[in-house]
Amino acid sequence: MSLHFQHDVLVIGSGAAGLTLALTLPSHLRIAVLSKGDLSNGSTYWAQGGVAAVLDDTDTVESHVADTLDAGAGLCREDAVRFTVEHSREAIQWLIDQGVPFTREDETALEDGGFEFHLTREGGHSHRRIIHAADATGAAIFNTLLEQARGRSNIELLEQRVAVDLITERRLGLEGERCLGAYVLDRTRGEVDTFTARFVILATGGAAKVYLYTSNPDGACGDGIAMAWRAGCRVGNLEFNQFHPTCLYHPQAKSFLVTEAVRGEGGLLKLPNGERFMPRFDERAELAPRDIVARAIDHEMKRLGIDCVYLDISHKPAEFIKSHFPTVYERCLGFGIDITRQAIPVVPAAHYTCGGVVVDRCGRTDVPGLYAIGETSFTGLHGANRMASNSLLECFVYARSACNDIVANLNRVDMPSDVPCWDASQVTDSDEDVIIAHNWDELRRFMWDYVGIVRTNKRLQRAQHRVRLLLDEIDEFYSNYKVSRDLIELRNLALVAELMINSAMRRHESRGLHYTLDYPEQLAEARDTILTPTPQAQPSACD
Repeated sequence: MSLHFQHDVLVIGSGAAGLTLALTLPSHLRIAVLSKGDLSNGSTYWAQGGVAAVLDDTDTVESHVADTLDAGAGLCREDAVRFTVEHSREAIQWLIDQGVPFTREDETALEDGGFEFHLTREGGHSHRRIIHAADATGAAIFNTLLEQARGRSNIELLEQRVAVDLITERRLGLEGERCLGAYVLDRTRGEVDTFTARFVILATGGAAKVYLYTSNPDGACGDGIAMAWRAGCRVGNLEFNQFHPTCLYHPQAKSFLVTEAVRGEGGLLKLPNGERFMPRFDERAELAPRDIVARAIDHEMKRLGIDCVYLDISHKPAEFIKSHFPTVYERCLGFGIDITRQAIPVVPAAHYTCGGVVVDRCGRTDVPGLYAIGETSFTGLHGANRMASNSLLECFVYARSACNDIVANLNRVDMPSDVPCWDASQVTDSDEDVIIAHNWDELRRFMWDYVGIVRTNKRLQRAQHRVRLLLDEIDEFYSNYKVSRDLIELRNLALVAELMINSAMRRHESRGLHYTLDYPEQLAEARDTILTPTPQAQPSACD
């Protein structure tokens, strides 16, 4: 039996962005936070590196802004960058106040008047400005925020809930465009329930699972991007998919990312013969931005016909390695690799979706009442290449900004009424789940082969042809059978794949993460790629 739930605020996604928003909202509001698996299944929990912010007296807002603009290959929106960086310190202070156990600096540094917490440096940054909790920052942040959320009686945390689609006035044939809630599959009951709310927030993460090899957890399927597009929202810059340069290469290691901080603390990239190669590609060598490092590794692997390259930090003292990178040390040791004595075999893997749903600095989308925050959104911060550790910062800054906008509009929005329940009367159970599995595999393989680190017009055309065939099959399947998590995710991911391909075909240059052999040069003018499903109003500026 289908159920109907009402809340003031519906947050779809339980990572850093979603939990921050829920915790920042007033305690008298009824808030639902949905997770499509277990609460810890999102990307936040697995983030190793840290959060970039201007925290040290020797660092400046201008320096952080300049580094971000440089890494973004001329495509960052400077107002979004400045807004994010200017609010970085207060966002970090909020996390400290919540009790996040960031790694503290040693006594010697404190005696010299240094910052209270240890700061590391990562690729693209000109200063040490990454605050972290050893090499498991995401877990430390997530566990702290989750504990806080569980202590709030007004926040309802719901696991195994998969959002199927957004409910809008337009979808119901009503006047207006406002988002009224979402239809949500309860995986434990197999029923699609109706969630209505005065405000709906998409905090569903990115879409890296569109690629065969990814550092992301299984849920990174672009759900929020796909749902927003179907609801009438524009998307931006989806051709820019960041490949993390160093994912552990081992047959039994599923998607284990080796934090960029290893390179920040002196780790060297080497060929199988022990030769360093990054100085040949960039004067910053191992500390070059991720797109440059990933392309260099991809180039060397193809040039030499090798399966991987090696990341070596064994020249550092063993105790230094174990204390700074306990997670990496233990995980590699489990696969028989002692990183205090051996180099780590690594390959690039899809890691971060730099584009997303177009929003303003309050996180508002083109659909009234609908917000997008975190990796789901396109704020303009990342440009053509996200700089390391700016992503978690974006989650906190824009979640807090969205909160302020919701609070300012509380008295103007009533609770939706007369929203119909999900109609499953015309569908049946499927006995052809093998079709879904086959389509999953086909999609991820041709995206890896044709829309990967290096692209060509011909590859993109092949991918476009294949994704259109897949979408036709998926739509037919979706119309006739009961929904499941696999079907919902496949439907969303195939749509986002098409948006990525179409975005890439529109960019006739190589810039940042989009590198094409047909247009190897960078154009003089930097322009965003904005796709529009239907004519929509531009998001207005914040009050």
